[in-house]
Amino acid sequence: MRIGVVSDIHSNLVALEAVLADMPAVDQLVCAGDVVGYNPWPAACVDTLRERGVPTVMGNHDRMVATGQNFQGNGMAQAGIEHAVEELHDVQRTWIENRPAEQRLADGRVRVIHDHPEFRDKYTYPDEFEPSLLGRGTDDDTPIEDVLILGHTHVQHHETYAAGIVMNPGSVGQPRDEDPRAAYAVVDVDDLSVTEHRVEYDIDAVQAAVSDAGLPARTADRLASGR
Repeated sequence: MRIGVVSDIHSNLVALEAVLADMPAVDQLVCAGDVVGYNPWPAACVDTLRERGVPTVMGNHDRMVATGQNFQGNGMAQAGIEHAVEELHDVQRTWIENRPAEQRLADGRVRVIHDHPEFRDKYTYPDEFEPSLLGRGTDDDTPIEDVLILGHTHVQHHETYAAGIVMNPGSVGQPRDEDPRAAYAVVDVDDLSVTEHRVEYDIDAVQAAVSDAGLPARTADRLASGR
């Protein structure tokens, strides 16, 4: 079974469309959260996943929309949430509100969480990847899942251990690993392998749309540097 993995779309429809067009044939698509936030097209990105029935977990930006809260001290993130709240209609908002904290696929062999298996909103960077992140059975030795998918950091990386795989597909809509190309990954659950992918998209068009939507200039500027 081959699973296409996306995360941190952040309302960047142009990047999402480029990823979906580039993605090889897969049996399932899954999203590790943060469909909305930052960029201009929250409604269209929600609809793209919702209409395809893509299993999607709730990211921290999604949660802000779902709960009516907003970030403190981060004007760029605040503006993205305010824009999403204005743009989403009731069906789209309800879809966001109903996203679970985790998803399990492939008969439980694949677990999807936005941030960290134990600590909500914790950024789990590549140097913190370790086999212990994989859930354990009642004997404390047998992994519950073979693959743990995380998002949140916007940094593409994976590690393969004897116990299984810990991976982050990177960010579709706002990469932060100094590579501005949209990121995604494909995991093969049968042979426990991961292929990381990057794809070019029209960053200039997104930057223009950010400006037209009245969103902060830094939201547009960072796209070109992958930061």
